[in-house]
Amino acid sequence: MDEKLLEVKDINIHYVTEDETVYAVNGIGFTLDEGETIGLVGETGAGKTTTALSIMGLIPDPPGKIISGSIMFKGQDIFKMSEKQLRSIRGDQISMVFQDPMTALNPVLTVGKQIEEVILLHNDIPKAEAKKRTIEMLEMVGIPGKRCDDYPHQFSGGMKQRVVIAIALACNPKLLIADEPTTALDVTIQAQVLELMKKLRKEYGTAMIMITHDLGVVAKICDRVAIVYAGEIVEIGSNKDIFVDRKHPYTMGLFNSLPDIENDSKELHMIKGLMPDPVDLPNGCKFNPRCPYKTEICENEKTPFYEVAPGHQVRCNKFALREVQNA
Repeated sequence: MDEKLLEVKDINIHYVTEDETVYAVNGIGFTLDEGETIGLVGETGAGKTTTALSIMGLIPDPPGKIISGSIMFKGQDIFKMSEKQLRSIRGDQISMVFQDPMTALNPVLTVGKQIEEVILLHNDIPKAEAKKRTIEMLEMVGIPGKRCDDYPHQFSGGMKQRVVIAIALACNPKLLIADEPTTALDVTIQAQVLELMKKLRKEYGTAMIMITHDLGVVAKICDRVAIVYAGEIVEIGSNKDIFVDRKHPYTMGLFNSLPDIENDSKELHMIKGLMPDPVDLPNGCKFNPRCPYKTEICENEKTPFYEVAPGHQVRCNKFALREVQNA
């Protein structure tokens, strides 16, 4: 069996201060094949960005603490790498498009210098060749090469995001992590950026982790989807599994809260209650205080994954009986 490009195994990450402990990630795990795209979907504070930063080896310490788990990238555990090893793969093997393009770029360097810097860091080539590659990268993301000597403030938000994508792809990484890459952009530019990412993924065969709360983005980009709640994956499966045959009460709540142009309903269906405080998470199933189907087991015992179909797993005790019957 082929080795997975990425295997995230049961990672637990806390942010520890003198006053409190934030339980940011609580046992998240998933795999990713070469060329595949997975979407991490969930509300703000669910642990998606912390998961991404852990894959990049960028958890700030202090206050971040990796409590347990492993992240295997091409057979090597990122958690066991030295800072020198991590620097050698960041931007080369693994790249990240950060959430806000307005702050991701250095305002005192031209965009060309910022792309060129990444290319020279990971490739032993002359500066002239790096400059040529920089112009090619800009043109690949739809920006005229002659603008390589312009500064970030001379670009619109959408063009800045294209520059950030050019930087991330400059060394043809095996894995691209995109953290809410369209959040700060208007709808038209969002569509252009998504089309660009689809095109580049097809052209380079880059695997991708798309972090978002926008289910429309997931439908357009992803092969598989992981629904994240309170630092846990509560449901994971193919796009079809999640969009057509979703099972977890939280996943169903997310979809029911979306407007439906075919249904002239005056009110949207909300999920009752609020996301739990990551400092004081509930016992048992993290969703149980908001779940209409909860039982005593849900309130007191950790909920395992149940496989409801090949590759489709749900963290919900509703499926425990089915698991026993199928055993």
